[in-house]
Amino acid sequence: MALAPPAAVTPYRLNRLYIGTIAVMHLLALTALFPYFFSWIGFATMVLGIHVFGQGITIGYHRLLTHRSFKTPRWVEYTLAILGICCLEDSPVRWVAIHRIHHVHSDHQPDPHSPLVNFLWSHMGWLMVKNRDTHSFAAIEKFSKDLLRDPFYMYMEKRPFTHVYIALLQIPVFFLAGLIIGWVGWGQAAAVQLGLSMVVWGVYVRIIAVWHITWSVNSLSHMFGYQNYNTDEHSRNNWLVALITVGEGWHNNHHEDPSTACLQHRWWEIDISYYEIKTLEKLGLASDVIEPRHLRHAKAA
Repeated sequence: MALAPPAAVTPYRLNRLYIGTIAVMHLLALTALFPYFFSWIGFATMVLGIHVFGQGITIGYHRLLTHRSFKTPRWVEYTLAILGICCLEDSPVRWVAIHRIHHVHSDHQPDPHSPLVNFLWSHMGWLMVKNRDTHSFAAIEKFSKDLLRDPFYMYMEKRPFTHVYIALLQIPVFFLAGLIIGWVGWGQAAAVQLGLSMVVWGVYVRIIAVWHITWSVNSLSHMFGYQNYNTDEHSRNNWLVALITVGEGWHNNHHEDPSTACLQHRWWEIDISYYEIKTLEKLGLASDVIEPRHLRHAKAA
């Protein structure tokens, strides 16, 4: 079924900030094609970083801040939020507002990124144009009011480049880490090369990978897969997306019960992110973890 783009994006106005950021980051990531910037340590840092920083989006932005599916001490919450900020997917307040709007209007015209418009629109095209319903102060106040009451998030909204500075800070941090490792292990000549490799692979390539992994939930998980539930929209459980997002691809399960911290509704629908939340609970760093609705009903019965 074809769907028109949200009415709030017409007449079309380019979002130059987002377009510029996406273009520059992809160009920077292409430097990974030069052999000089490759190292196995940089590559391993990228692979590990996809998971660690990606969980800032999955566990932090999504399950904790958007759906409040569990609670953490403030310092844990802020740490997860900072990991999410380092993925350059906008501020926590704006990310949360857009995702909550998506749940309210999923696969209907006001949905910011439905693939019923087309695949490219849902994957990244929606970021290229300004949407009055998602970028207005009224939308943020309505859909992220709980975050705006927190001084940490309000500070970043009042000073919109704060999250940009946080994200940029990771470049010297990763370079310095590579410099020290290279100097200790192989000497001065290898130190600079390893430092640059850590930046190219551990920051640039990792950010691009996390972007496309996150965007695949919006696109692929509303187009391909199976449904456990009739949710009045096109969300699907997609095993490939579930694999690369460590659980988020069980998207039909999520739309059936957005408040739960667990997207695993059948034994084979492995949700690693949920197990990590339960690990935080075992360590005393998470509480009030919300189980799936069918388990909540079974316990109540």
